[in-house]
Amino acid sequence: MPDLLLELFSEEIPARMQARAADDLKKLVTDRLVAAGLVYEGAKAFATPRRLALTVQGVPARQPDLKEERKGPKVGAPEQAIAGFMKAAGLTSIDQAKVQADKKGDFYVAITEKKGRDAAEVIAEMIPEIVRGFPWPKSMRWGSGKLNWVRPLHSIIATFGPETEEPVVLPFDIDGIKGGNETRGHRFMAPSAFKVRRFDDYVASLEKAKVVLDAGRRMDIIRTDARNLAFAQGFELVEDEGLTAEVAGLVEWPVPLMGSFDKDFLAIPGEVIRSTIRANQKCFVLRDPSTSKLVNKFILVSNIEATDGGKAIVAGNERVIRARLADAKFFYDTDLKTRLEDRLAKFSAIVFHEKLGSQAERIARVVALAGDLAPLVNADREKAERAAQLCKADLLTEVVGEFPELQGLMGRYYAEAQGEDEAVAHAIEDHYRPKGPDDLVPSDPVAIAVALADKIDTLVGFWSIDEKPTGSKDPYALRRAALGIIRIIIDNQLRLPLRRVLWRHFGSVARDEALTEAFSVLHPIHDDIANISATDIELAMKLEVLVSAKERSIAAPKLVEAHAFLKPTLDLIAFFADRLKVQLREQGARHDLVDAVFALEGQDDLLMVVRRVEALGAFLDTDDGKNLLAGVKRASNILRIEEKKDGKAYAGRVDAALLKEPEEKALATAVATAKQEAASAVAKEDFAAAMRALAKLRPTVDAFFDKVTVNADDKAVRANRLTLLNDIREATRAVADFSRIEG
Repeated sequence: MPDLLLELFSEEIPARMQARAADDLKKLVTDRLVAAGLVYEGAKAFATPRRLALTVQGVPARQPDLKEERKGPKVGAPEQAIAGFMKAAGLTSIDQAKVQADKKGDFYVAITEKKGRDAAEVIAEMIPEIVRGFPWPKSMRWGSGKLNWVRPLHSIIATFGPETEEPVVLPFDIDGIKGGNETRGHRFMAPSAFKVRRFDDYVASLEKAKVVLDAGRRMDIIRTDARNLAFAQGFELVEDEGLTAEVAGLVEWPVPLMGSFDKDFLAIPGEVIRSTIRANQKCFVLRDPSTSKLVNKFILVSNIEATDGGKAIVAGNERVIRARLADAKFFYDTDLKTRLEDRLAKFSAIVFHEKLGSQAERIARVVALAGDLAPLVNADREKAERAAQLCKADLLTEVVGEFPELQGLMGRYYAEAQGEDEAVAHAIEDHYRPKGPDDLVPSDPVAIAVALADKIDTLVGFWSIDEKPTGSKDPYALRRAALGIIRIIIDNQLRLPLRRVLWRHFGSVARDEALTEAFSVLHPIHDDIANISATDIELAMKLEVLVSAKERSIAAPKLVEAHAFLKPTLDLIAFFADRLKVQLREQGARHDLVDAVFALEGQDDLLMVVRRVEALGAFLDTDDGKNLLAGVKRASNILRIEEKKDGKAYAGRVDAALLKEPEEKALATAVATAKQEAASAVAKEDFAAAMRALAKLRPTVDAFFDKVTVNADDKAVRANRLTLLNDIREATRAVADFSRIEG
């Protein structure tokens, strides 16, 4: 079967656009082929700085013939209906239609046949449309032409044909650029034009013309040659996949070379050196394998094999890097002259968010929250507050202004330089972590307190102004913040009363002195308040019962307002539950088990939620677990139906005197024992033991449903048996809400 070769040859395509453009070209062409009935065998796209290329193998030589049936009106229908049908079907006489019978009578059916076209003709039509509508992020026009392309387009290869024959050049014209079979090699080392026939000789010809077509292979060459250069000098390459991919998009013929810079610059933090050399010259840095410290060498990737071995290229890069490092050293030395706390005053004039106040106000909230969290995570309160106070100060430094990706890290360097406690300095760096799923989480208690405070303030702040993530939109990275909090808690095995922490911080974000005072009253009795659900007036009255006479002087509306923050708090807890489901699902856990645990009241201890989920998952993998789940679901379904029918809930105590059958007596005893044992195990946070206690219910539950009729004729017995079913449900709720579990 024929193969298609397509190349779009232009001026240099920005490296950041190449991979996406190759994927777009492949999708646009193959989608159109399939839509035209030309189902191909395989396709692969490529990109270099000056070309997009695509090969599609096994394309049919012709489109298949199509037969289409169009159902018309009934035989004997009005002339107007028949005439309309004939016109739509392209018939000149109704005799050209077939008569087809179905259960509603005889109908006219027009059968039309459409002959397939040559694939070459179809492809020649689609290529101009694809090129003209290509989705570049940015494009341009040049000269007097009307074509939009990322950079001036010079030529197009478009050949089509089987391996055994000479391929044809597809005939089309796009703004004066015709389909052809001619391209050019490397801009400097092989600029002459040459002809190609199909993909195999195209790749080989490009290689001879000093062009490596495959970006993956260019990356391999860069990695291998750079490592070998470093190894030969006793150094080690600092790997950087992102930079490797970018450089592979800048060169068609990669030639790594080594350069050097003055040793004096090594006094600058290594990360600053690396960022300077990477950002400005797209070069790799090297380190001493014995110390892991940077050395005064770098590797650049040239696009040519220079006649002087690259000496002039290396010298040019060394000059630029020397100047850039001199600037970086100046920035660093300048930053060291100002203490971090002396920069904080400027934050008062910087708006964090128009509805959330200035950066200074945000820092004050984070300081207070870090102090409150410190005893909960075994951190020194004074150090946590100090770290929180200084953690954003490096945002106003010269180095971070030049290289924002170094925020936090430079704060640590400056804190160490001014003699801050080591825990404070490292907390300044680590409070941004984890920055992603592969990043480490803070492990030092002071860093944990500040990291949690920073992320919690972000979430509570944007939740309080109703700026929540929607769909795929999350401009403030709130999902990442929630996942960061979850990972910090789980990885460090922390016990954190999340609901109380969030609820009180909503009051801090509100920036209301009376409300803050109300929170100071309500904080110790939070668990009582959380259970109140009444009108504002009733709530105020109940709150007066809960607080002392002295505290009643606080305006009741402010107490009500503070209580009102429970709803957004619970909404935010639900958001954490969703993020935890994502986290656990990636680790292989079932999302419904997370739902089952969170369905219980007051589940805000994420570590305990995870432990419950793990124990529940292990239990449900056993036969006892599966069968007990089936029994509990059966009990819950019966209860739901009967309670809806009767208009009441069957709660309360089972009346032992109304237990008639031995199976229900045995079940009542087993449920009472299991409930007590499970509750005792849960109190000790031994969820595996709680599951073992519930497992003992399985035989008695099975026997009950086998032998006992729940809906007995005696109304009192029926009600008692429904109450017994509720006892089964309540016993299992010591661990989770089994009704939320699938299966």
